[in-house]
Amino acid sequence: MLSERALWRGLLPDKLELMSKEYNFQEIEKKWQKKWAEAGLFEVGSNLGSKKKQYVLVMFPYPSSEGLHVGHVEGYTAADIYARYLRMKGYSVLHPMGWDAFGLPAENYAIKKNVHPRKTTHGNIANFRRQLESLGLSYSWDREVDTSSPDYYHWTQWLFLQLYKKGLAYRKKAKVNWCESCQTVLANEQVVAGHCERCQHQVIQKDLKQWFFKVTDYADRLLKGLDDIDWPDAIKAMQGNWIGKSEGAELIFKIANSSREVKVFTTRPDTLFGATYLVLAPEHKLIKNEKLRINNYDEVERYVEDASMKTTLERAELTKEKTGVELKGIEAVNPANGKRIPVWVADYVIAEYSRGAIMAVPAHDERDFAFAKKYGLPIVEVVSPDGKAHKLKEAFVDEGLLINSGEFDGQNSKVAVPAITKKVGGRATLSYRLRDWLVSRQRYWGAPIPIIYCDNCGTVPVPEKDLPVELPDDVDFRPTGESPLARSKSFHRVSCPKCGGQARREADTMDTFVDSSWYFLRFADPKNPKEIFSKSTVKNWLPVDMYIGGAEHAVLHLLYARFITKFLCDEKLIDFEEPFVKLRNQGLILGPDGQKMSKSRGNVINPDEIVANYGADTLRLYEMFLGPLEQVKPWDTNGIEGAFRFLKKAYRLFAGAKLPAQDTLQPKTQDLINAVSRRVVDLRLNTAVSSSMEYVNWCAENQDKISVSDARAFAKVLSPLAPHIAEELWEKLGGEGFVAEQEWPKSQEIAKPSRVSVPVQVNGKVRATVTLPNDATPEDAVVAAIEALRKRDMEVENIQKTIYIPERVISIVTKELFSVKVKQL
Repeated sequence: MLSERALWRGLLPDKLELMSKEYNFQEIEKKWQKKWAEAGLFEVGSNLGSKKKQYVLVMFPYPSSEGLHVGHVEGYTAADIYARYLRMKGYSVLHPMGWDAFGLPAENYAIKKNVHPRKTTHGNIANFRRQLESLGLSYSWDREVDTSSPDYYHWTQWLFLQLYKKGLAYRKKAKVNWCESCQTVLANEQVVAGHCERCQHQVIQKDLKQWFFKVTDYADRLLKGLDDIDWPDAIKAMQGNWIGKSEGAELIFKIANSSREVKVFTTRPDTLFGATYLVLAPEHKLIKNEKLRINNYDEVERYVEDASMKTTLERAELTKEKTGVELKGIEAVNPANGKRIPVWVADYVIAEYSRGAIMAVPAHDERDFAFAKKYGLPIVEVVSPDGKAHKLKEAFVDEGLLINSGEFDGQNSKVAVPAITKKVGGRATLSYRLRDWLVSRQRYWGAPIPIIYCDNCGTVPVPEKDLPVELPDDVDFRPTGESPLARSKSFHRVSCPKCGGQARREADTMDTFVDSSWYFLRFADPKNPKEIFSKSTVKNWLPVDMYIGGAEHAVLHLLYARFITKFLCDEKLIDFEEPFVKLRNQGLILGPDGQKMSKSRGNVINPDEIVANYGADTLRLYEMFLGPLEQVKPWDTNGIEGAFRFLKKAYRLFAGAKLPAQDTLQPKTQDLINAVSRRVVDLRLNTAVSSSMEYVNWCAENQDKISVSDARAFAKVLSPLAPHIAEELWEKLGGEGFVAEQEWPKSQEIAKPSRVSVPVQVNGKVRATVTLPNDATPEDAVVAAIEALRKRDMEVENIQKTIYIPERVISIVTKELFSVKVKQL
């Protein structure tokens, strides 16, 4: 493979460049975009016929006022190349586009401009669509959806009602992240360093009645399902960590001189004899219940108040220094040995986790060890690597032999877990870090929650025949702390569907993640007014075969989409549990300064300018050539010129040349077909582009060897990558119809090399490369990978599983996400 510099050198101006004016990209691109639209070339019917299906989806965008940036273009182009290739391979391909149009950013923008969000959002959608069409993306535009349309959110509300019927949608009072400036609830991920990511205002904790979806009921299935999907290991690890399944025991600590008790969950009941203090979450009910017995209650109350101002993420931050206050006058009883131990309150303990309390075993937990050292608390060793006592300089966290554990001394700590649990009356159980999905939002621009409140009948779901519950227009949508819908007379006052008496609608709207949790299903049947989708139509197209989008959606969107899919499968509406068979991420494209693109930095690259000056094909090729799809890459304007020269050179070589007729393809052409075929399938699109550049350079030096067959094969291979110029070349070469509809060119299979270079990934990140024989076994590949890592002074610990995909990748997954120790780089 030639280097980037060599490729560009091969495309320096020459005698062909002098005639490059013949490549009028503006005229060519408009011409073919019009022809594609008139022919409805990329629309698909509901009947697949004899063809196999492929559903290629890119994460649909929020249509912001800024329009597309070149980061969007990367993922969209990669998906489009893949979809175009599959069509030429004979598949019926569904490749739709729509708009994630509800949400806080749209509402804030509308408030700023003092224009209704419906108007601003629709204007943004029109601009986005214009930009996407200018890039030659082969979307099935007849499948377009808009989540802010009543035709769409009718079914979002219907989905809410189905969850409600099954007890999976419920309302309760809960602490939430509250932004006083935006006057709404924020998800944890929308809080950065204690401030709202949108307005930078301080976020506080607030008690509100909120609607939740019981995603925790699906925790185990969500975890197990990760084994059945082809996703990046790092994304699956992040989802696994978010779900956070732990096996352990629930133990009860009685409070001395009281009838009260504290339940704790622990993954290490074997260390119970070493528990030297309890730690409560600031919200734990024992603190108020024992108020009169806590000698320093004023100090404790101040600490609890300070903790209430922090978000859950801030409190759970692993690297922050742990603080706490002892509840003086209160002691707990260790159920293993009857010893009294102090009780503390600390904000790193979260009410929703571990029953809101933990037993602290400083000798065998790093966090507890640091806390005990800071506050001078006892450290009792109960697990020893050799059965002997040691002066601990740090916590010993592995299994070993029990000491200082009464009748269990000398036993293996892991083996003794059931017996110790039974001795103290505990019970084996599971715990999950996953919390239920809070879906209430106190804003206007979202799908109304289809619930009615009646003084006589209580909470009443809106009858399905009355859907959609539409957003009213008589609303001042500026935030005041309650949902703007509560101030709408036409919306707020309603008759109870049960008794006919006076009632009121729920004023909150739904989290926009609800809209995006099922949109991929609606694309299969977007205009169905009678049901959320036709079962038979969805069965034709779903699940999604290839899903492409940013890694920033690793947890919430993907997790919620998986939850809704499993629920719909349980309801017998679909026959699959995982929505996305294969997932691939595109990396960020940084600004020319190497920083993340943003308006404030002034480093945003507008794709409209690139298309106007160089053409869509140039932009597509350049973004793919920047580097591997999943990597973070800086923008380099100089590279645009190189991609432009390549297209001009290809146009001059093949558009006007009189080429001889010859059926047999040159070996070089066959090599190109094979190389691009493999690389498009694997989404190694940078090397697919470089192979095409190498081929054009070779053709320029060997013009006498090129036939019409070679040129037409090249036009076909170029079609997914640079579709407009490929259509023009195909036409000028005498090809019939659209090149996009032609069969992918056939070639002789090339012999595989005896040895191949394979990247080594640890938790999704490439750390090394090894050269292996073609027939290497998975065991041989892993041994070679670990040795290659050691040569780079890296040690991998706590390996959970290894995956070897021949010729493609060796993947090592560790139990902890960061288990790679780098001695020296």
